[in-house]
Parts: sequence; C-alpha cells; structure tokens
Amino acid sequence: MAEGNPNPEIEVTEGEVAPEVAAEKKPNRLDRKWTLWCNNQSKPKQGVAWGSSLRKVFSFDTVEDFWCLYDQIIKPSKLTGNADFHLFRDGVEPKWEDPECASGGKWSVSCKRASLDSIWLETLMALVGEQFDEGDEICGAVASVRTRQDKVALWTRTASNEATQSYNCFIPFWLRSDSCRHGRSLLSYMLQRMLI
Repeated sequence: MAEGNPNPEIEVTEGEVAPEVAAEKKPNRLDRKWTLWCNNQSKPKQGVAWGSSLRKVFSFDTVEDFWCLYDQIIKPSKLTGNADFHLFRDGVEPKWEDPECASGGKWSVSCKRASLDSIWLETLMALVGEQFDEGDEICGAVASVRTRQDKVALWTRTASNEATQSYNCFIPFWLRSDSCRHGRSLLSYMLQRMLI
C-alpha cells in the first residue's frame, strides 16, 4: 500500500491517481457554448460572395477545451492579410445576415500587429469568462488582419439597446488592457446597417 493513501482499502501505487480523486476531476463548464470560425479572404475570387471562405473550426463549452484550442491554433498576428478569426456564441454565424446579428452593431479597436495577439486573448478571456456587463448582448468577437491596421471587434445583438452603445459597457475593458495602453488605439461603434 502506498503511503498517504486516504483509503487503505484501495491499492494505489506511486504515480497513480486514486479512482475517487480521478472521478472528482470534472471539466469546468462555461456559461455558454462558443464556436471559433476562420475566414481567409487573402485571395478573393471575382464574383464569389463574402463568407464563402468562412469555416467553422471548433466548438467548446469548457475552460479546458478553450485553452486546448487556443494553444493549438496560430495566433491572429500570423494570419495572412485579409483573414479573420471569429469567436461567436454557438448557433450564431459571424455574418450580419444571421438573425442574432441583423439588428446589431460592433465595437472595434484598431491596433498594431504587435499588440493584436494580446488584445485578442484578453477579449476572448473576457468573453468566455462572462466579464462584460451586457454579455447577453454580445454575439461574438472578431480579430481582423489587414494591411494597414488590424482590428478586434465585439459584435452586439441590438444596436437600439443604449447599453450596448454605452462607453461604460465595453470600452473600459479595452482601456484597462495593457495592450491598448501601450500604443494609439482607435475605438468606435458602428451600427450594422451602416456596415453593409
């Protein structure tokens, strides 16, 4: 019998986990399920509709699966130009035509490539960790790599909801972000109908 075994009736050898301890390790469930999408428009073809290159990558609903995904994918700064990562609530497609997004808008922060990865990670952690006051109003987040300037955006469901347009609702998160404080970042909110 191994020393320190809390249950002497179960034989445990060194390096093993007692069955009752292994059974106690349950995944840490998130409040909602999320889906990561990728859109690579680096070589757009004439006449092809937007979103034709949009691909669902992975859906998750636990903290462990989030970190597994994050550790396995490339960081946004390594994407080719005109490519996007989208993390949206499961069941919501990252398209303005999706019923959950159709009446919404987006908060966006422009950033330099050097800070894109950390702003994206901080946004993802706040999103899946339900850190936004108006979290039910958020459809998802987008990291966009562009030639002139990269962006991270939060898409909201209801642009007419004044709380989603409120500076206090989302922006303090990005202003607190170390990544945004060490450079000039442009913050803005746009209504979906102005984006199409």
